[in-house]
Amino acid sequence: MRTYKVAIVGTGGIAAVHADNLARTGGRAELVAACDVDQPRLDAFGDQHGITGRYLSLTDLLAEARPDIVHLCTPPMMHIDQALECLAAGVHVLSEKPPALSLADFDRLETAQTQGGAQFSCVFQHRFGDASAAAQKLIGSGFGRPLVARCDTLWYRPDSYWDLPWRGTWTAEGGGPTMGHGIHQFDLLLHLLGPWQEVTAIASRQARATSTEDLSAALVRFENGAVATIINSLLSPRETSDLRIDCEFATVELSHLYGYATDNWTVTAAPGHEDEVTDAWEAQPLERGSGHSAQFLAMYDALDAGRPLPAGADSARQTLELAAAIYTSAFTGTAVRRGEIVPGHPFYGGMDGGGLGTRVLDSTALAATASAATSAA
Repeated sequence: MRTYKVAIVGTGGIAAVHADNLARTGGRAELVAACDVDQPRLDAFGDQHGITGRYLSLTDLLAEARPDIVHLCTPPMMHIDQALECLAAGVHVLSEKPPALSLADFDRLETAQTQGGAQFSCVFQHRFGDASAAAQKLIGSGFGRPLVARCDTLWYRPDSYWDLPWRGTWTAEGGGPTMGHGIHQFDLLLHLLGPWQEVTAIASRQARATSTEDLSAALVRFENGAVATIINSLLSPRETSDLRIDCEFATVELSHLYGYATDNWTVTAAPGHEDEVTDAWEAQPLERGSGHSAQFLAMYDALDAGRPLPAGADSARQTLELAAAIYTSAFTGTAVRRGEIVPGHPFYGGMDGGGLGTRVLDSTALAATASAATSAA
């Protein structure tokens, strides 16, 4: 097994999660460099994690440190251009979510991967626990056909969360909880159920001082016939991330917050199917929970074997396309089918639909304020 030279770009809070999890990969990775535009922050991060290679420029890092893999831990609006620069240099990319702010930007990756010979992967760490692998294997087989699902990301963020200027803007973050928070959970839903087919959604700005939505809700039909609801909220004081899939012979449930262990999963058999469901679940390896290190190890295994990277560009695009479809449906009031958002479509170039989302959210927020004032009077 090869040891990979890794560099981290951006040294904010999520970068520390990456560095700590790299240290748990059993020598599979060597953290050789870090990059940030803030020298004091870069030095503090380098000192904390024992990193000698410190750079204020990604270009210099790529030329001098020559890493095998770059982890992008920068704000969302920087991900795609930095990924393209790394791929052009022949360096693999592991990008934090969202992978891009639009499908148009994301689709620039295809040419870059082909020309540079390196691969792109997105951090969707919930896919990589043992229990999610077991659930993916059994849904549609031992547990029967999936029928109904629920996927909720119910989190809480106060107004002060948006003090950072790039948060809650279409141009810097790409959207609200649909893009920046719930995307992890509904990515796992797609990983378990497969391709989605059609979406009907709403989005609103209920209470937070943000330019984007603070709530979205969607009804999704999948190609296999399953129907799921998806709620993404930053308004929920009792925070939880919940996933439930009802199949013909079993219900599979996951309840956690920011990461799960095996005991966060529950499997309930349909009457008359108790033995086969229990035997099928307990026959699976169920030791490793979710987390960044699980995804890192899967990435190294794929590189060792010459396989495509897990959570690669194709599957990450499906998740990003679902986010775009949720916004499109919410702001146009129509159902959206997979494959509909193509070049020339208003929402292909951005989740705001060229300003339509802002106008819709502003008008609904204004109407809600007027209604509340009338009720109070």
